[in-house]
Amino acid sequence: MLSSLDVQHQILNAYVADMAKYISTGETARVMACFDSIPAQLAKDNHKFQYKVVQRGGKASLFGASLDWLAAAGIITACNLVEHGYSPLEAFKDLSSFKVYMNDVGLLAQKAKLLPNDLLSESGNMFIGAITENYVANALTANGYTLYYWASKGTAEVDFVLRRSDGIIPVEVKAREHVRSRSLSVFTAKYKPPYAIRISARNLGFESNVLSVPLYAVFCI
Repeated sequence: MLSSLDVQHQILNAYVADMAKYISTGETARVMACFDSIPAQLAKDNHKFQYKVVQRGGKASLFGASLDWLAAAGIITACNLVEHGYSPLEAFKDLSSFKVYMNDVGLLAQKAKLLPNDLLSESGNMFIGAITENYVANALTANGYTLYYWASKGTAEVDFVLRRSDGIIPVEVKAREHVRSRSLSVFTAKYKPPYAIRISARNLGFESNVLSVPLYAVFCI
């Protein structure tokens, strides 16, 4: 019987086979380069997608269509920067700044060659934050949200900004119980949302206008 890791490996190989089957040879290389860069993109302190990580001198004119193919194939989801926390968020989207998440967090872990112990270890793993953020992105996408994030001149960044029936809601993601976040405070002070959401390893609660959501309950948002 195949293990889950073996199945994930087969799925990733099937993705690569589809790239070779359905697109031209030259474009296949560019699509695969974008695909292979995703763990490195998310491992950076700034998760913004950078074409230079794909290839030195890379730019949108060279790799933009490759990302579009990966998105159309259901392999990745983009999360665009919004310059303001106002409704409608789509009107304030910056098309030149975005993050890219894989549409399955398990496949991301496989592609990054993480072992189960890496995910369970309490000693800390620098990539666990990227895995956690990708997991939240998957859950929010499954619930029908369009993904956006917010940044303020390099001094603050909120992981996700959601358009909900009760307003524009900032969402901060933490992999562990440590939840201090200056960025969330900057956003709430500037845009006065009805409340904020913090996702972490802490229990459910509501304090100082911040809804604390446990990692296991993200599907409820």
